Amino acid sequence: MKQVHLRIDDELYNEINAYSLTADQTMQDCIREAVACYITDMKRKQCEIRNSYFTFIDLFAGIGGMRVAFEKAGGRCVYSSEWNKYSQQTYFANFGEQPEGDITQVDAQTIPDHDILVAGFPCQPFSIAGVSKKNSLGRATGFEDKTQGTLFFDVCRILKKKRPKAFMLENVKNLRSHDRGRTFQIILESLDELNYEVFSDVLDGQIYVPQHRERILIVGFDRERYGQDFGFEFKLTPKKHRPVIRDILEQEVDDKYTLSDKLWTYLQNYAAKHKAAGNGFGYGIAPLDGISRTISARYYKDGSEILIEQAGRNPRRLTPRECARLQGFSDSFRIPVSDTQAYKQFGNSVVVPLMENVAQLIVKKIEELEVMEEVLQRKVI
Repeated sequence: MKQVHLRIDDELYNEINAYSLTADQTMQDCIREAVACYITDMKRKQCEIRNSYFTFIDLFAGIGGMRVAFEKAGGRCVYSSEWNKYSQQTYFANFGEQPEGDITQVDAQTIPDHDILVAGFPCQPFSIAGVSKKNSLGRATGFEDKTQGTLFFDVCRILKKKRPKAFMLENVKNLRSHDRGRTFQIILESLDELNYEVFSDVLDGQIYVPQHRERILIVGFDRERYGQDFGFEFKLTPKKHRPVIRDILEQEVDDKYTLSDKLWTYLQNYAAKHKAAGNGFGYGIAPLDGISRTISARYYKDGSEILIEQAGRNPRRLTPRECARLQGFSDSFRIPVSDTQAYKQFGNSVVVPLMENVAQLIVKKIEELEVMEEVLQRKVI
């Protein structure tokens, strides 16, 4: 038997140690099992890679919600980028890959060629002072001038360098009204300048998960390949059974998720104060046979936007696993981080089945466009 010595960080050591005690195994046996599972998982993924029929990259990847969606739609991820170290841990635990860090420091030329660029980029205001000055002088401005200094600029420079067949960008619904609409206008102008035919819509994830969650999706197709003036519809296929909150709840939940008397009293007083002032702020008890409010990255603070009622007790917050289910992740999705980090990660993630449905629509449209392109080329010949 061979020996391998490895160093691991304190947090991972503590988790392995705690697991070994629970499983009544030595740490050595736990690590050996983990390595065996990892190798098995990698073999499975290699098989999936051979069966994939399009490639994509995963920018601002978070914990990989977009990756799960596009892989389910038949794709193979050839590159990922995410700067947050805790999100990187979750990503690695589930995909066996460490995303590259700061995308602003990545040379676009080094990114592998791909069919579809996928990005849930952060929303930032654009500085328009320089743009306004150039406009007053009658000089044209490009996306470099308009978007420099924002993370959207990095999406643009990668699109320009790699020219994928298509892209899908995801953001909060309010992107359209951000900075009085100027942010969205610059985004559309920049994508048009890069010669992509662009479509956008606001979609609600509640047809797939028991959560009201509206997000704007921006989809584009390369005009240099497919021409222009064609259509694209965000025509979703809902589940036959629309899930409700009851469907995502765990059977046994630790007492630590029940709100303390102090926190519950505070939330009730806070809600009463704002109600008296005519505001709608306050906690939200999720209806078991209905849908919840939108979960956010702040859920770790008190869980107030989505609480579960308990008979004879204070309400409780969702567990991390329930948050994963609320976003459409399967129970096989690993959660290697603390509850606090998990709440942040799932609050920032996407509704996976919604993104999968849109991914399928994009792939179908690419196939249609390529058939049309082939027919046109035959006519020319």
